[in-house]
Amino acid sequence: MRSTLVLCLAALLSACGSAPQKGGYYKDDGPHASPPSHLDSVPDAEPRPEPLHRYANRPYRVFGRDYVPFASLRTFRERGMASWYGRRFHGKPTASGESYDMYAMSAAHPTLPIPSYARVTHLDNGRSVVVRINDRGPFHAGRVIDLSYAAAHRLGIIAAGSAPVEVESIVPGEARQAEAVYVQLGVFSSRENAESLRARIARELDSMQASVQLFVAGSLWRLQLGPYRSHDEARPVAERVESLLDLKPLLVVR
Repeated sequence: MRSTLVLCLAALLSACGSAPQKGGYYKDDGPHASPPSHLDSVPDAEPRPEPLHRYANRPYRVFGRDYVPFASLRTFRERGMASWYGRRFHGKPTASGESYDMYAMSAAHPTLPIPSYARVTHLDNGRSVVVRINDRGPFHAGRVIDLSYAAAHRLGIIAAGSAPVEVESIVPGEARQAEAVYVQLGVFSSRENAESLRARIARELDSMQASVQLFVAGSLWRLQLGPYRSHDEARPVAERVESLLDLKPLLVVR
């Protein structure tokens, strides 16, 4: 009974951290005054087999709604809004009993098993991270996952506080369908601007012209080079583009 109470309290705390206000975070939550300088290089969580928590996967009720966590690892995919939580909860217990580390690659999810792993992709910029699920939340309509500060930083959603994402579970040891890697040159609200950059690529990087592709998703146009078979194959291309065109390309997987 005591363990159940602790889990419910932890869940409620996580819920509080998922309602961004001014500055992209809730009330006195947010980053520390001097966050670590290495956040861009914090590695993804590395999926590995782990026993599921004895208590954290039991059904529970928050704000009048019942939640039934998965009792086993399984294929799962959803889209919705991601938010993040920071210093207000740093060092406090998560639903797993572990201390929350805002600078680790972790996340809270209402129903994914604890612990488990998921790939989170920012649908507006294509950035992707792998996080370890060790907490419960968020509990606000439309929100599907609460990210650690480090994960939100890597995805580029710190300032906004929330962003549309796709969450895909990862089952350790299970073969994942191969996905292509692209070098994303830019995201534009008008096709005219995207075509302008494509023309520049044709003029200044003739050898890459054949691999330039333009994709539309909703109201956004994405100019990308690829596909490439791996990050190692795509990274030198991104570095060359950056040095020759003074752009900041991203590596995206799709």
